[in-house]
Amino acid sequence: MSVVIGLTGSIATGKSTVSNMFKEWEIPVVDADQIARDVVEPGEVAYQKIVDHFGELVLHDDKTLNRQKLGQIVFENEAERNKLNRFIHPEIRKEMLRQRDEYVTNDEPAVVLDIPLLFESQLFDYVDKVLVVYVDPELQLERLVERDNSSKEEAMNRINSQISITEKRDQADAVVDNSGTIEESREQLIQILKNWGISIKNL
Repeated sequence: MSVVIGLTGSIATGKSTVSNMFKEWEIPVVDADQIARDVVEPGEVAYQKIVDHFGELVLHDDKTLNRQKLGQIVFENEAERNKLNRFIHPEIRKEMLRQRDEYVTNDEPAVVLDIPLLFESQLFDYVDKVLVVYVDPELQLERLVERDNSSKEEAMNRINSQISITEKRDQADAVVDNSGTIEESREQLIQILKNWGISIKNL
């Protein structure tokens, strides 16, 4: 019986660090961000809908999607942004579930759905357990400013566009506090998986 883990966090909390630990242990990870890139490749359903609606001005010369151009159009236009989401989100979800179900059918002990906006998109019914990668909000701000070389105000705006990491932590089935060293985070994750009855390879 596979345990489906929804892995999430917030910007600059270090979710990818934890995602990489699962990969090291050969626990399959379904990556929502990667799928979001794949579904807008030429020939895909979402790609065609985008081109039909926005026209070829959102394409590069080689017919791949010009994300920057598309981003400029939808950034300040909520109606257009909602349309874009309606084209893309169903395809992302369909592919995530296809990959999840394939791993479950193959009797993988655990499958990780790496979904940055799991709380914001309310995708709790896709998973059995919710695992949140947490850091203290002050540290989150500090890391984001440093990572993106942005002002505190810009960083706060980005943080505030998501549900707060504290709220996510309080609703999670388990939490990895990623404020310390990678080794400390790894030890926490090992303990969580043990508690959930999931064995780990390569330890």
